[in-house]
Order: sequence, then structure tokens, then C-alpha cells
Amino acid sequence: MPVTSDRRLLVLDDDPTGSQCVAGIDVAFDLDPSLPVGALAEPGSACFVLTNTRALEEQEAVALNHRVLAGVLDGGVPARGLHVVSRSDSTLRGHVIAEPLAIADELAEHGVEVDAVVLCPAMIEAGRFTEGDVHYATVDGEAVEVAETDFARDATFGYTSSDLRAFLEERSGGSVRAQDVLSIGLEDIREGGQARVRQILDGARERCWVVVNATEYSDLEVVAAAMAELEAVGRTFVTRCAPSFVRPLTGQSGAQVVDPASIAIPGPIPGARLGHGLVVVGSHVGLTTTQLRAVQDRGTLVEVEIHVPSVLDERREQHLDEVAATLRETLTDADCVAYTSRDLVRTEDPAESLAIARSVSDAVVEVVRRVRTARPAWVVAKGGITSHEVAAHGLGIRRARVEGQFWPGQVSLFSAQEAPEEVLGMPYVVFPGNVGGEQALADVVDVLTAAVDSITAD
Repeated sequence: MPVTSDRRLLVLDDDPTGSQCVAGIDVAFDLDPSLPVGALAEPGSACFVLTNTRALEEQEAVALNHRVLAGVLDGGVPARGLHVVSRSDSTLRGHVIAEPLAIADELAEHGVEVDAVVLCPAMIEAGRFTEGDVHYATVDGEAVEVAETDFARDATFGYTSSDLRAFLEERSGGSVRAQDVLSIGLEDIREGGQARVRQILDGARERCWVVVNATEYSDLEVVAAAMAELEAVGRTFVTRCAPSFVRPLTGQSGAQVVDPASIAIPGPIPGARLGHGLVVVGSHVGLTTTQLRAVQDRGTLVEVEIHVPSVLDERREQHLDEVAATLRETLTDADCVAYTSRDLVRTEDPAESLAIARSVSDAVVEVVRRVRTARPAWVVAKGGITSHEVAAHGLGIRRARVEGQFWPGQVSLFSAQEAPEEVLGMPYVVFPGNVGGEQALADVVDVLTAAVDSITAD
């Protein structure tokens, strides 16, 4: 079981999916430092800040990590006793080296030297785990070395090494040498226990990288407990991890699974159906397209396509006007799904591919911004970057609370706590692009519509 710790946990999340293994914790979509400062007032507290840095170029991501952390520390949260998590992808995409080092640099500016950077990309519920220092992703029910999956061929963050020590050397351009990376193995955790893990971590100094092997939550809990012991005597760690490790770091265990009865829908209209919901699909990973087709096959939502080529040329404004108008009109009578066309537009230049992705994301956000005053009863955003941008800029949510998940460790339900009046309290679903089964998106929609219908029936 996770141990109680006085550590304050600040999670800088590079997209909004990192909270899918915890509940009852505030998430700041706005970068105003007063939000995490307030949430971290007491020892043992935790807060997520959604930086969306996976959508930024490395230099911008580094600057944003510095700015957010400096704002929290200058706002009164003590640097000593603060554990900063650089939360990212369980398939190793993102600014793996640069962001943790930026955090370490900022802590050093505030008088705290980081002893180790702990890399733990396990996402237990999604079948992403590390064994023998090799990271795996479960694809079609089979564990595959992650470098052999489509994730490793990402246009911006691609890589060739599944061994995490070799991966760190590859991604750092050789500044981190594989032979210098410490490893906490499954044998260390399960046979040596907390004492052995503490011994390994105790030998880490001067920002040494440490790889964590884990195939189940009990492994993560042992490592988190050992880290807490060392933090209690003044050691400082920065963690780079996927969602699962955040749970034991916060002292939580188990999952808070939501159902129609537990979902609060604001503003019921007596004697009438409460309203209609909106699904927004921006992710282009193969699983998302499969899940979208399942929604389309059920025929329960009106479909509105955002045509990507049209938002990349002179047709952009007219096309966005037409899409938003169609959605506003349709939401008066039916639930809707707005999705970007499935043909992925990309180039061989990573920077140019990222710019195209931003332009498409901005188009999706603009559509949602124009539609929000139609007061959707709920919103589901499919895709990590899409989820952040739709919430922060489309719906104007500054702060939300994680209410739980639709399945253990997957697909979080947020409630808007600081937001425009038409959005306040609205259920907002963060649905990562690369998780869930074929029917998962359609099943989430069914739960939300059942929640609305139950209120109407009352």
C-alpha cells in the first residue's frame, strides 16, 4: 500500500491525461501560479498543472517548465520538500530529457539540488510496463517492445531503443550514457523490498538518471515508499513518469470508477430533457479512428466533419463558420460528434509537422469556443493535446477537479470548477488518443447520456 508522505506533489503534465489514475485532485488548465500555490498550501497536497508542452518545440517547453515552477516557488510553496513530476507519455513520446532537466535547473535556482531523475513510464492499465529495463506496450493483446510499435515512429518524437538506458542515451544525444543510468529491477523490488530500492536511490547523486522496472502497482508502491523515506531526510528527486506512478506518489490506491448515478450535470430543466452533449475528436492515432468508427456505427450521434485540408488554406474561416453553425443548430435536438478528417497531413520535417498539428488543433478549439454558449450538457474530448486545448481555450476552464475514471486508470471525468458561467460544473471527459477498446468511446457516450436521462426522468 502507498505510504503517507508530507511531500507536496506538483505534477507538470505535458497533456491532460496524466491524472487518469487519481481522483479528488485539482487540475489547473490555466498557467496562473496562484492555482497550484493555493492547492499546495498544506504538506501532503498535490496538484496538476497542464502545460501541454508535448505540443511545443523543445525550447518553448523548457521555458514553460521554468516559468511555471518559478511561479509556484516564488508564490510561497517551499522548494525543500516539493516533489516535481514531469508527467508524460507511457510510450515515451515527449521532451523526455529536456523537461526534467529544466525542472532541476529551476529548483537549483531556488537553492535545492536534485539528486536523481527517476524515469518510470509504466501505465499498468493500458499494458505498458518495463521489465529487464526494456519497455513494452501491449498491442492487440500482445506485449511488444515499444520501439517496434507505431508510437516509436512518431513524426516529432520518434526513437529506436526499447531498453530505457539505451533510450536515454539516444534521446539525449549521448549526454546521458547508458552505462551511467541506475536501474531498479523487479528482483530489487520484490526480493529486496523497500530497503533495497532505498539503497539504490541513495547512491544516486548529481541528477543521476534512474530507470524503474514495474509490471504492477505493487512494484510502484515499493519505489514510491522508498523515495518518500529518502525525501524525509532531505534527498530530492524529479520524476519523469506516465500516469500510473502518480497514484502511489500521491498516497492513493485503487480506482474511483464513475457511473451515471455519480455524474453531476448542472442546470436541470424541470420536465424537459436536460440537454445534448458534444464529442470532439482530434487525435489521429489508429485506435482513435477505430473508436470513432464504432461511434458512427452505433448511429447515436450526429456527425460533423472538420475538413483538415480546408482549415490549412484560404477556406479556413468560412469552413469553421459553417461547422460551428451546424453544431449549434444540431445541439438543440441531438448529441453530436465533431471530428477532424482522418487523412493525416504531415511532412518529413518534424517542425513543420508540429506546425500543421497546431493549426488543426487551433481550428478545433475555435469551433468549440463558438459552440460553448449553446450549453452542451457534457463534452468529451478525444486526444491528449485536443483535450487540453478544448478545455483551456475552447471552453475557458481554468481549474477542474478529477472526479474519477470510466474504467480503472483510463479516461478521466473532470468537473469544471473555475470556468465561464455556461461551462461551470459541466462534466468534461479527457479521453487519451491511444487507450481503450474499440467500443470505449461509444460506451462513454452511453454513460453520459444515461446520466442526463436519469436527471430528466427525476
